[in-house]
Amino acid sequence: MKYFVPAMIVALVVLHQDYWQWDQATLDFGFIPRALTYHAALSLMAAASWAVAVRWCWPRETAIGTPDDGQEVTP
Repeated sequence: MKYFVPAMIVALVVLHQDYWQWDQATLDFGFIPRALTYHAALSLMAAASWAVAVRWCWPRETAIGTPDDGQEVTP
């Protein structure tokens, strides 16, 4: 996971540059422009990559009073 998450972020940055779709007049589902559909899918991929980064790459030392360690949460 050490190299997977940064690679996902770089891939999202590269995929975000979608200059090839701006002149298309195709409608997806009959009402959504193709570029908007592409960016909606890209947003879902960004949310998924953030979830992966938080789940597997977030340092456990920063989580104070998590339910699995049996400690009380202190302010």
